[in-house]
Formats: sequence, C-alpha cells, structure tokens
Amino acid sequence: MIIKLLSFEQAFRKAENYCKKHLLLGNGFSIACKPDIFDYGSLFEEAKKTMSDELAAIFAAMGTQDFEEVIRALQHAAAIVSVYRPKFVSTKRLLLADAEKLKTDLIQAVAGRHPARPNDIADERYIACRTFLSNFVGAGANGKIYTMNYDLLLYWALMHKEEDVLAHIALEHDDGFRKDQADYDAPYVEWQGERAAHGQNIHYLHGALHLFDAGYQLQKYTWVNTGKALVDQANEALEKNLFPVFVAEGDSKSKLTKIQHSAYLHHNFKSFAGVCQAKSRDGTALFVYGHSFAKNDAHVLNMIGQGKIAHLFVSLFGDPDSKTNVAIRANIENIVGLRPKANPVLKVDYFDAASARVWG
Repeated sequence: MIIKLLSFEQAFRKAENYCKKHLLLGNGFSIACKPDIFDYGSLFEEAKKTMSDELAAIFAAMGTQDFEEVIRALQHAAAIVSVYRPKFVSTKRLLLADAEKLKTDLIQAVAGRHPARPNDIADERYIACRTFLSNFVGAGANGKIYTMNYDLLLYWALMHKEEDVLAHIALEHDDGFRKDQADYDAPYVEWQGERAAHGQNIHYLHGALHLFDAGYQLQKYTWVNTGKALVDQANEALEKNLFPVFVAEGDSKSKLTKIQHSAYLHHNFKSFAGVCQAKSRDGTALFVYGHSFAKNDAHVLNMIGQGKIAHLFVSLFGDPDSKTNVAIRANIENIVGLRPKANPVLKVDYFDAASARVWG
C-alpha cells in the first residue's frame, strides 16, 4: 500500500483545527540526537555486558529486568541467610557484594549510554528541539508531552532556555516537581503528586534516570541545584539506597505491573489514558515521534486505539516502504482495529521524521 508521507509542517497544519494536540516520544527522539549512544533497546542489555554470570542468572531466575527488585532481593537474601545459616558468613558477604556490584553495573550502563553534562550538546541543537516542543507546550498551545524514554535529553532540552528570546521560543512546561518545603535548599525538588496534576504537562511514562525514590517522596535531582554530573549524582543516590525510578522491563505486562506500583508512574499513565478517552467537540490529535509501535509498549499504545483520539500523526524515518516502516505501519493498523464502533474512527497520517528537525 502506497502512502503519502507528509512533512511535519504539513501534518501540523492538517491538525490545526483540533482542540488539542499532544506529543508522544519514543526512543527515536534520543536516537535523533545521539544515534551512536541510544540506538538500542534496554538499559539492562547495556548493564549485562559487564554483569557476572551469576547476576545475569538471577535476573533470569526472577523473570525481571528491574535493577531495584534484584538488588533488594540480594540484600534480603543476605539477611535471611544470617538467620537460617549464621555460619555462612562468606555467602552473606557474597550476596551483599553482588548487590553493590549491581549498583555499579547500573551506573556504568548509564554512563556508557548517556552524555554526562548538558553542554555536551550544542546550543543550536537545543534551540531546534525547543522549537519543536513548543508546538505542543508553547505559548498558546494547550497540549501535553508524554515520553517513554528514561534518559535526560528531554529534561535538558526543557531546561535549556538561554537563547529563547533571540530564537522567539516560548515554552510553558511543568513536570509537577517543586522545591521541598521542608528543606528549601535541598539538592533536589520533589514531585507534588496530585496537587500538581492540574498544571503538569510533561509526563515520563516510564520514569527517568534523574528521578529517585526516597520512600516518603519522589526526588528529582537537578543540574541547576547541584552542578554535578549525572553519574556523580546517581552514585551518591545509590550509596543512600535511593533507586532511579524507571521501567526497564522487557514486556508490556511487566512494564504495566511496575507502573501500577508507583504513584508517580501511575499518575502519568492515567493522564495519558485520560487524553486518549477525552471527549472534545473539535477532537484531539496525537503526534507520535520516534516510536515503532512494538508490542512491548502495548500497555500504552493500545489505549490510542481503544480511546477517542480523532487523528494520529506518526513519524517515519527514511523510506516509508522500508522493512522497518512497513512493520510500523502494520502495528498501527492493528491499533486502529482496536477502535470500538461507538467511538470516532481513528484517522492516521504519516510524516517524515527528518522534516521535524527535532535536533536541528
């Protein structure tokens, strides 16, 4: 089937009569910036390169790719061994040592696939990115941005506002994090939960590497507050047994389970569900950039087909009839087929990813 590939500008003009226009980002957003770093699927796969055979086997035995789950399991196992076999001191030490080793593996994986500092990316690339994002959360826009990526590129782009006046960019974004009122000088900001729901328009559906679970609050570490590189902040947080909140599981069901056990992730998930189900006289458009619509994200993507989104605009990179893009189009057809008869028919258009010039 031959399709007409629009430019991003043409697609956006086609969507201008819709009441709201939202954006969903996939890994292609990060690949477009740093293809040599982000062109693979999972942080777990990167960490596995330096992981011991025993640790890899534990992940397999537990049926998970969740670092926090395995680290805590090792720590708990060490405590249990002390009760059942108090003389097995060497086993206890080995379990605790592997828990620490896994923390190191995690940090090495982060460092191995991520720029350490925001200024590793040129200013003109941030300008291009902020210009693209402003179509959805800029002055006069009333959309929301959802991302399935857990790297820092979106966060850095949102924070990089130095050239906005000269470039005529007006971003209005809110990720729901505020200063900790109990510790205003803390090196982090905290998620304000449902209290911030009204204004929040940036949603990390799978968490992010700068978000850490402190138990009683979700903390976001910031470059502005600390001046420290990602790797240094992550190391310090892990030493305090604070874990990054992100979804590293390999299948949709496991991802959804992780999401449902986190107030922050579940809030973002519900927000996207609300966008998909929202009734609007003028309809809602959803732009998807850099996602293959693979089944391992069905917990999010199926809501598009099952909901009331009027028009779906999907980016394709390169030849629309390439093997990869034909597979993407087939996946989207499956999602279109999920639309209940009582809901509006889901229109689909494709636009050229390169024409969006997301990173210049």
